[in-house]
Amino acid sequence: MILYALACIDGHRFESWFRNGAAYDEQTARGLIACPICHSAEVAKTIMAPAVVSRGALIPVTPSVETPAAETPLLDERQIAARSFLKAVRDRVLSEGEDVGAKFSDQARQMHDGDIPHRHIHGQATVEEARALIEDGVAILPLPMLPEELN
Repeated sequence: MILYALACIDGHRFESWFRNGAAYDEQTARGLIACPICHSAEVAKTIMAPAVVSRGALIPVTPSVETPAAETPLLDERQIAARSFLKAVRDRVLSEGEDVGAKFSDQARQMHDGDIPHRHIHGQATVEEARALIEDGVAILPLPMLPEELN
């Protein structure tokens, strides 16, 4: 295993483990490596000092999943505000709406057609289902994924 220091086109820095150098090259060529901050697939290796550890001196450090975006040094104030806003929107939609799961497309279409009463719902739809709803004038809005959901 090898650890590479990486940076995206916007200058966000992050690290990732790979089986070997060839695995990194192959994943980069296929666009499988993305910045955890902005999701850009334009990433490159950066200079990284090798870790030299004496016997018994290694202290494992695990980043906390609970660390709020405001404490993440890679984000500027605008990005922190955008994440906070997106999180608030998602939290409100998920807490106030009914989760209809895979029945989302059918439920949204029935409400649009007046077959059932309007109510706040959320659920899952395929790309094809979402496209058909939009083309038919059904008002839907995909919930944005938060970066921490992709890790």
